[in-house]
Amino acid sequence: MTTQTATAAELARFSAGISGLSLMPLWERTARMKPGSACVPHVWHYAAIREHLLRASTLITKRDAERRVLVLENPSLRGSTFVTQSLYAGLQIILPGEIAPSHRHSPAALRFIVEGEGAYTSIEGEKIIMSPGDFIVTSNWTWHEHGNEGTGPVVWLDGLDTPIVALFGAMFREDAPLESYAPKNHSEVSAARFGCGLLPMEYRAADAQATPLRVYRYRQARAALATLEAAEPAHPAHGYRLRYAHPGTGGHPFPTMGVSLQRLPAGFAGVPWQSTESRVCSVVEGTGRALLGDQTFEFGPRDCFVIPPWTHSRLESDSGSVIFSYSDRAAQEALGLLREQ
Repeated sequence: MTTQTATAAELARFSAGISGLSLMPLWERTARMKPGSACVPHVWHYAAIREHLLRASTLITKRDAERRVLVLENPSLRGSTFVTQSLYAGLQIILPGEIAPSHRHSPAALRFIVEGEGAYTSIEGEKIIMSPGDFIVTSNWTWHEHGNEGTGPVVWLDGLDTPIVALFGAMFREDAPLESYAPKNHSEVSAARFGCGLLPMEYRAADAQATPLRVYRYRQARAALATLEAAEPAHPAHGYRLRYAHPGTGGHPFPTMGVSLQRLPAGFAGVPWQSTESRVCSVVEGTGRALLGDQTFEFGPRDCFVIPPWTHSRLESDSGSVIFSYSDRAAQEALGLLREQ
């Protein structure tokens, strides 16, 4: 068979002819094989969001909303509820005396405490007391509820792998038969078993994908960063960055998400960095700038910003700062997709 170059009109007629068969020519694709995504860099300033969180608390009850959350939705993904094409982020508020009833779902979730004291989350009956800067693990398909026994509002960042689970069509959710399960254990039970460099004799890491440690306390992670800053030179791009680890394997806390805490020392000006990971950052301490692509975003305490995949990024801080972040790094590493430079 002899191949001839068709005219544009002939190619158009060919495409129209096969369209009814749910076919299209690959040569007409508009999405090319290159790194990056449709997501754009963005910053959410907490000072502007907080008043809306408090307003939401007067407009809708915890019972009606179930979880009173303002979703951090990427400007390029409006209507999706996603902060990137692989991650979800939202700020949740709970008032004194409220309980968010127990449920479970197939997406895994993390809580990073942003503001307030006196709240807790109960995971499979274990009561975890929340303090600012703590990172709390809610593995997929585990029962969990939230409550506030304090005197003021408490706010935390919810991070989930919902888009990844949705991609596979594996989204499941179930409400508990009772409004509240009474917590069975004190908050430090999982920390005693797995958070002291010790493991139960019967524990087998191969049996667990997500970390069995329910909470990583900020005071411990912050002290580790301070020790490193006093003893070692900073990484040229990241400053001092530590990842939260599964105590039994050394891997990531979740099969899909990596989580880290980093310190940018005073006067830090990082070199440019690129990674295929999608990353959501929450500022814990200090101020600085995120130079993402051709945009510069100022950040301060409790602000959130997103770094889309393969975006040229630089972080700077004049006064010094601490940043918590989570990403889809674990999933990319498991699939052999992660690249960075």
